[in-house]
Order: sequence, then C-alpha cells, then structure tokens
Amino acid sequence: MGYAQLVIGPAGSGKSTYCSSLYRHCEAVGRSIHIINLDPAAENFDYPVAFDIRELISLEDVMEELGLGPNGGLMYCMEHLEENLDDWLTEELENYLDDEYLVFDCPGQIELFSHVPVLRNFVDHLKSRNYNVCGVYLLDSQFMTDVTKFISGCMASLSAMVQLELPHVNILSKMDLVSNKKDIDDFLEPEPQFLLSELNQRMGPQFAKLNKALIELVDEYSMVSFIPLDLRKESSIKYVLAQIDTCIQFGEDADVKIKDFDPEDDD
Repeated sequence: MGYAQLVIGPAGSGKSTYCSSLYRHCEAVGRSIHIINLDPAAENFDYPVAFDIRELISLEDVMEELGLGPNGGLMYCMEHLEENLDDWLTEELENYLDDEYLVFDCPGQIELFSHVPVLRNFVDHLKSRNYNVCGVYLLDSQFMTDVTKFISGCMASLSAMVQLELPHVNILSKMDLVSNKKDIDDFLEPEPQFLLSELNQRMGPQFAKLNKALIELVDEYSMVSFIPLDLRKESSIKYVLAQIDTCIQFGEDADVKIKDFDPEDDD
C-alpha cells in the first residue's frame, strides 16, 4: 500500500513552501518521501521534483498555442491531466514501490477542489492504485483576522472536504509571519457564543439565522478545525506530519521507510 498527500489551498497559501519544508524535515530524519509538481504554471522549486506535470503539458505552451488566458489555460492543462490518468500518471507511478510516500503539490485555483471534478478523479485513480490519500488544505494564517474571514475559510475548506471525500487535515500556514498570535488563538479553539456574537455584530439582523446555522455547523459537528504551522520550528512540522500520517494510517502496516546513508569513512 502506498501513501499520498494532496496539498491544496488558495493561491499564495504556502503550499510549495510547505512541501519544501516537509522534504527537508524528512531528509533530516532519514525518511523517504517524493514530491510531485501538479502545477503546470510552476517554474522554480526548493525541493527535488520526483515527476512533473509539465512533462505532460505546460501552461506556457497552452497559452501560446490556444490563445487562452492564465486561468483558462490552467484549467485546460488540468483537464488534459485528467484525460491522461490511465496513461501518463499510471506510467509515472510504476516507477515507485508499493509502499512509497508521495506528496502532490497542486495549483491554487480554488475551483479545482471546490466543484470541478479533476482532482476528485485524480484521487480516485490513486485509490485504485492502492494509495491511502489525505487532503492537506493550507490557509494563510494572516487571512484569519476576524470572524467573517474565519467562517469563510471554514466553508472553503469544508467545500474541498465534501468534493474530494478524503481524510482531511487543515493547516494554518505562515504562523511565523503573524505579529499577534492571540488573534489566531481565538480561532484555533473557538467559543461558539463568541463567534456568533462577533458575527452578528458585523452582519445585518437579516443574517441572524444564517449566522447561527454556520456556527452550529463549525461547532456541533466539529467539521473543520485548523492546525497552526510555524516552519521555523521542527516540532511544528513534526506534529503536522504526525497528524497526516495518522489520517492515512502510515506506519501501521509497514515500517517507516528509511533512506540509506553511506557510512562515514574512519579517520
């Protein structure tokens, strides 16, 4: 059985930075992972790319040949990927052992994980290849400045959870850039009455019933919660990875895959 993370979230939420930090952390502890680029518009990487969607199709070529804009071109690229799951993706996956750990760095177009079926079909293909998959949804912690943005972030994450039907870990990224972490703490373990009061103050009285329903969805069903990620702290990366590993049952059926290191020469 293989294991996979599908790293998703809005553009600029820190997905590629997360992948880079995750790779360095795993390399430091002697753990083997492979990171795959699924963004046809990506150019520079701070991690070794195991395989790359641009080997199949690139946004630059699509825009030049078909005259599409950036967003339309990217959607065309992803639909082309969907059409080649049985060919290109299957061939690439055959280069890896059955118990490998793969991390897919996805584009930031929100429609890909909210209502367009491309990533859902991608996930289904991985499952058919006997991969346990976890959705890793990143949201910029600097976005969480008030209750309305918190609820908006929760609903966006919930939309991805419903669309992909995966075990899901939601991460508040860029915690190292937050100046006042007290503001974030209010949303990591939110009090429902506090949220409802704040929401009612910011919105008109005609939204009172909607506000109550939204808060109940977040609170009573525990549908959405966020884990803060501070990339300056190895303990933070380790904790996030442990939560994801639990979701995909990594290590329960097999030992952790350890990279081989050349022994040091004796002086």
